[in-house]
Amino acid sequence: MNTTAGSRADAAPAAATPVPVLVWDAPVRLFHWAMVLCFAGAFLTAESERWRLVHETLGTTMLGLVGFRVVWGCIGTRYARFTEFVRGPGRVLDYLRAMRRGRPPRYLGHNPAGSVAIVALLLLTCALGATGLLQGAGIEPPGFEEAHEFVANLLLAVVGAHVAGVLLGSWQHRENLLGAMITGRKPGAPGDAIGQPWRPVALLLAAAILAFWLWRWGSA
Repeated sequence: MNTTAGSRADAAPAAATPVPVLVWDAPVRLFHWAMVLCFAGAFLTAESERWRLVHETLGTTMLGLVGFRVVWGCIGTRYARFTEFVRGPGRVLDYLRAMRRGRPPRYLGHNPAGSVAIVALLLLTCALGATGLLQGAGIEPPGFEEAHEFVANLLLAVVGAHVAGVLLGSWQHRENLLGAMITGRKPGAPGDAIGQPWRPVALLLAAAILAFWLWRWGSA
């Protein structure tokens, strides 16, 4: 996800000698990549009746992932919490202007522009999943299928903007933001690191996803 630095004091100067510190816990990283894989799979199987079960399963999985992320955004680690990165419109506009000038402040967690993309992705996933579930239940008023496709395309556009923001942020700050969502680490001051990666929570989330998939295939 689009991430760049400032946290304890927004856009505060980094330590004189930054060291790799743990910023993204294991549940956040698993959520991120599971969403990427599920959305890609659901989008590619959307037009095929043969892959309908796969499409519906991946879409429902995305809804479950959003539910988890909302909970983790309230009780999770420092940089995972919504209170840490969700900003008002003024802050977002200021950050976008700074990006345009090529001098955006660095945030250790999500930057204001990235926070907009994250919230949009969560809301659009809910809308996409809800319309999909209603279609699967046979509740399909006129124009409902078109609405489902429109939301899917809108979500794809937001994903594209998010990826572009990550690449631009990586270039402007001379750091690998994509790699940080794999390793969980970014350059910073030791005192800015989160306490632990919370791998047991990530393992429970992975087990829940796998169990749901097995149940879906077993009951098909």
